[in-house]
Amino acid sequence: MKNLSLAKHGSLKHLDFSQSNGSLGSILFSQRSLNIGKNIGSSSNKLSTKHKVNLNSLEPNLDNIFNKSKELTGSRDFDDFQASFDDLQTSIREFIDAFRRSSPRRPFVPRSFRFKTRSLDGSGNNRFDRSLGQVGTQYSRNTDANYADGLSEVLEGPDPRFISNRIFSDLGQNLFSENGVSQWAGYWGQFLDHTFGLRQSGDEDAALPFNNGDPLEGFQNDLGSIRFLRSQPAPGTGETTPREHVNTVSSFIDGWAIYGGTEERLEWLREGPVDGDLSNNSARLLLTADGFLPLATARGDADAAPMMELNGRLRGTPDQRVIAGDVRANENIALTSIHNLFAREHNRIVDALPQHLKEETKFQIARKVVGAEQQYITYNEFLPAQGIELDKYKGYDATVDPSITNEFATVGYRAHSMIHGRITVDAEADRFSADELASFEARGLGVMQTDDGVSLAIPLNLAIGSPSLVADIGLDLMLEGLAARPQYKNDEQIDNQLRSILFQLPSNPSEDLDGPGVPGNFSTVLDLGAIDIQRARDHGIPLYNDLREAYGLERIDSFTDITGEATDEFPDDPDIDPLDPLNDPDILRFDTILDKNGIELEQGTREGQTQAVTGIRKTTLAARLKAIYGDVDNVDAFVGMVSEEHLKGSEFGELQSALWEDQFEALRDGDRFFYKNDRALDQIEKRFGISYQRSLADIIADNSLVEAGDLQGNVFKVADNPGAELVSPSQGGIVG
Repeated sequence: MKNLSLAKHGSLKHLDFSQSNGSLGSILFSQRSLNIGKNIGSSSNKLSTKHKVNLNSLEPNLDNIFNKSKELTGSRDFDDFQASFDDLQTSIREFIDAFRRSSPRRPFVPRSFRFKTRSLDGSGNNRFDRSLGQVGTQYSRNTDANYADGLSEVLEGPDPRFISNRIFSDLGQNLFSENGVSQWAGYWGQFLDHTFGLRQSGDEDAALPFNNGDPLEGFQNDLGSIRFLRSQPAPGTGETTPREHVNTVSSFIDGWAIYGGTEERLEWLREGPVDGDLSNNSARLLLTADGFLPLATARGDADAAPMMELNGRLRGTPDQRVIAGDVRANENIALTSIHNLFAREHNRIVDALPQHLKEETKFQIARKVVGAEQQYITYNEFLPAQGIELDKYKGYDATVDPSITNEFATVGYRAHSMIHGRITVDAEADRFSADELASFEARGLGVMQTDDGVSLAIPLNLAIGSPSLVADIGLDLMLEGLAARPQYKNDEQIDNQLRSILFQLPSNPSEDLDGPGVPGNFSTVLDLGAIDIQRARDHGIPLYNDLREAYGLERIDSFTDITGEATDEFPDDPDIDPLDPLNDPDILRFDTILDKNGIELEQGTREGQTQAVTGIRKTTLAARLKAIYGDVDNVDAFVGMVSEEHLKGSEFGELQSALWEDQFEALRDGDRFFYKNDRALDQIEKRFGISYQRSLADIIADNSLVEAGDLQGNVFKVADNPGAELVSPSQGGIVG
């Protein structure tokens, strides 16, 4: 956990109201609050006579106000004073509400509702250091920067693509989560990532080498290198002090991906005019008539719409981009679907609120609830499903820095191994017409028809930069499809859709986009695994053993201690070149694949491609790591992390678990608006019957054609796995 030294930041944790000139006003204010409690009690007698209200029914409210007033006068600690003052305000509002309810003249209608809201850019969350977690601030560090010259020069190491071909290559063999975690986990993780982290890109070219003659290279790259640009250094760093980096979004789980971080973007996203005045906008978010995210042309001029990143096919048709809070919403159709889901959820909440409330009040209530839902799902479903266990929450701690760390953003949260190379959805036989199915096939989707229904397989390469597919396929099928199948095992293997052809365009879109013919259909390479290795070097992240030590873990002494395997030596095998085994393609060949029960599966069969959890190759991972690095102290942090043996019941090894636990505890404990610390959420539920304590399954069912009974209670677990039957609050149970 990162603890913030308030003295270092020029602030004090405790303010002594018994000293200094300013304290007198605080004491007088506290006394005035006590008088308020007395005056309300006196005035209520007159009001009870005038309005024929039974004062006895209000006695508990009056007692509560008087007691809170007394507590306020005794406050000498700033946190206590603020909490007591908030309690007093709440008690007074509750009294007024109770008085109105007791009046026989008219039914109770709340006239106003005041509550604290987050800033859009994350500023002001911490009262002592208002910039903590704010847009445009530096990623924090838990370790010392590790540069070759101590300032900025990248530490040298083995060629990242060379490593990737020997460590990350999966040879097309799928291995799935041993804990039955669904594909929702990887894409929810991306939705979160696009909520609290985005490095500032730079323009310093540092292309990675690509060797077309590598015996283990399966792809051709006409560019001769892999594009890589160093991240932009934070102003004033990298010359006399170590190079640091800027986070261009806020470091909170706050719904950023839905609402963005500026009033200009938010105004475009809300229904109503775009005239620089948010006060005349609707509380609702702008969607199409069918409930899908708006295109850039929704308000006429696509060039005037907010900027969005363009990837894949979208680069050629930028007007077809959808607009959302975060610039990366078009990255793939699963992510776009989640954006769409929560835009609908926002509008559902707005529509459930009393119409007499001001539009801005309704908007802020919905935004607050949606942000709390994102947190609630993360801490009660997403993290537990993957085996992440956090220390018990003890309340908001202003000394905790919630900022995203460089170590977490650059190494720990890079779980690209989880992502499947395709997204598959299932539909009833009559869902699509013959023409629609033919159109899907022409666009590169796999279509499989049976008597019972139809399945669509969307290669990830096609899913990238294709937001129109969400409406064409159906939001319900997309959301249901992510819950129906397991994600890949979070290990060292990375699918070629990410490891070789990410964001690349095929030579022939109608040819193989996800199969044996893929290498021949692409002439350029972008390797996300190689980039992950180099990004850690670019950001000066310590090597694997040093990072372990910094996070309180023991240093590793051998390569087999990393992987949990029996040997780090290459076998005496006639199929492997004894003189140069590291350059022999047979070192990657799978000998055996097993399902979750340890039963051997036949390679190349449907069962082998959909049920395998464990793969045993001709050589151990430890042997290949040793041949590449020589010494465990030389291993790159990312490579060592993904190579670790998993903890029992977890998707992660020791280092990745430590990185996640540290960061998600800081995001929780250092956020003044965390759902367990935000009293306004209870007031919203009490006044309007709107609760944030909802499972992801609840939200899907309320905002799509998916019926509640068609989803497992916990969509982060595939239906036939422990934990998937988790009951949601709306069904009378408790999540988490």
